Amino acid sequence: MASKVCVVTGVGPGTGVACVRKFAAEGYRVAMLARSAEKLEALAAEIPGAHPYPTDVTVAANVAATFARVRHELGRVEVLIHNAGNAVFGDVLTVTAEQLEDAWRVNVLGLFLCAREAIPDMQAEGHGTILVTGATASLRGSIPMAAFAPAKGAQRLLAQSMARRLGPDGIHVALAVIDGVIDMPVTRGFLPDRPDHFFLQPSAIADAYFAVAGQDRSAWTFEFDLRPFGEKW
Repeated sequence: MASKVCVVTGVGPGTGVACVRKFAAEGYRVAMLARSAEKLEALAAEIPGAHPYPTDVTVAANVAATFARVRHELGRVEVLIHNAGNAVFGDVLTVTAEQLEDAWRVNVLGLFLCAREAIPDMQAEGHGTILVTGATASLRGSIPMAAFAPAKGAQRLLAQSMARRLGPDGIHVALAVIDGVIDMPVTRGFLPDRPDHFFLQPSAIADAYFAVAGQDRSAWTFEFDLRPFGEKW
């Protein structure tokens, strides 16, 4: 129980599993949350210090039960990385109401539910970190982002509210604005002709998250951008 505990939501190819690898390598006990039990079991067998907790982060009862298990089996949560998200593309005339609601539930409600479970642990210890995987869509609503942008924008505002409320309790809330395409098999498949430097490397994102999690309280970051050098901004 001496090891620190980190919870990562949305564990899958890309940022989620990269964060699991990074924090586990740094000595954390990492609770991996995603809906696929089979995929989590495979990762747990591969990554020392990683533990599978199949969970739908949009269902309050599921989230509460998972955090109770994590607390009992691993210890109090010190770091929460809310990486769960869904990329929904479509304009206001093509996106469905169900897609809009689902984007909000994963990005906003999921953060709210997981944070509400982790915060008491952090308050009890007098410190903690909540990291949120945001997106450029949170800053501007482009035409094909009619569902995704409102969800990420609301997520950003929730994180900002949390940061203001929880800072006095020693809890650091930070949001990463991911600006670019993350290097994953699926994105490589969509963009087979792009060079390596076009993509954000998940391991580099995880390194940045770990660095922010270790910031001194006198110089905390709330919002930070991550993008490859070739990305227009």
